[in-house]
Amino acid sequence: MNSFFVSLGIENWKPVLTSLILPPVPLFALLLVAGWLLSRRGRFGWPLLGVSVALLWLSASTAPAHFVSWLLLPQEPTMHVERIRELRAEAAGRRPFAIVVLGGGVEQLAPEYGTSNLQPYSMERLRYGVWLARQTGAPLAFSGGVGHAQRKSVSEAEVAARIAREEYGRPLKWVEAESRDTRENAARTVALLKPAGVDHIVLVTHWLHMPRALRAFREAAGSAMRIEAAPMSLAGDTELSALSWVPSNTGFVQMRYALREWLGRLAGA
Repeated sequence: MNSFFVSLGIENWKPVLTSLILPPVPLFALLLVAGWLLSRRGRFGWPLLGVSVALLWLSASTAPAHFVSWLLLPQEPTMHVERIRELRAEAAGRRPFAIVVLGGGVEQLAPEYGTSNLQPYSMERLRYGVWLARQTGAPLAFSGGVGHAQRKSVSEAEVAARIAREEYGRPLKWVEAESRDTRENAARTVALLKPAGVDHIVLVTHWLHMPRALRAFREAAGSAMRIEAAPMSLAGDTELSALSWVPSNTGFVQMRYALREWLGRLAGA
């Protein structure tokens, strides 16, 4: 499906089409159909209205979002202390591996800083990547250009390079600033690191995004590189059980994120 969009030259429409098939848009459409049936005194109007409202409620609650995430997406194990020690030994032995952070959005202008900034997903990934680089001594790369849904301006990787250098004191060794989506992240990053002799990538992104990112990087790298997952945001929920069934911004965002990643995997994106 991804190649289909590319072949038609409409890959820039992917974010729009994705938004149309994710909650709440289809559920609003169901409500409209229910209203139309009720206006015609159709006997299916009330049941459809009830189903639509129930689905809207569940689609914005954290408990159903966690369940859908667990059901649809495989979960890679977190990188434990023992594995970090092994990676530190590999880096000390000068084995060629790199930590690669994937971008998750950029703010072209953050008024409070007076310059561009990374969106929360990107900033969380960069912070974890910098932490892993410090713990292991491995060089750090960041992959992210200007996404399909963003206006053309400064790339995520350029912003990340500035923040890593000025705020974390950890300059990036590689900056991939041309990619627009996960598949391009993979293709362009592998092409960038191969000439440097890198044969092992530790990949940093959120756990919901990791299955699709791993597939893209492993397909791009083939047998030339080992791709290892370093997922993040695996912490459990700390809110009261009752609140997890009440609609919230957290539940709404996670549900959309999980469904988007699942659809992306199905479509080969």
